[in-house]
Amino acid sequence: MAHVITTACIDCKDGACIPVCPMDCIYEGARTLYIQPDECIDCGICVSACPTQAIYEEYRLPPELKHYIAINREFFGPEVSGLGSPGGADGKRVACDHPRIALETPIAQPLG
Repeated sequence: MAHVITTACIDCKDGACIPVCPMDCIYEGARTLYIQPDECIDCGICVSACPTQAIYEEYRLPPELKHYIAINREFFGPEVSGLGSPGGADGKRVACDHPRIALETPIAQPLG
């Protein structure tokens, strides 16, 4: 079981989750962050670090966000980023996102 980044991260990418991840399995796409599900050890530290509450355990995802399980997994596949399981983000940024992210409307961020 892995953790999943969802809607609240789109166009926000706060990044507070990245330095606390002991497995370095949170990768940055163009509009959002992604957790590599094969590298995630399900520790949950990222959940408490995320100020936008965008990260869930897979089994706790609200029904309307279940499609993010596939989005996070498919992002690493050859059809999207081609990253596979590199064994650590190490600051890697990818200039693309999962195609479904382009269709998602971000949650309005609070002003100033």
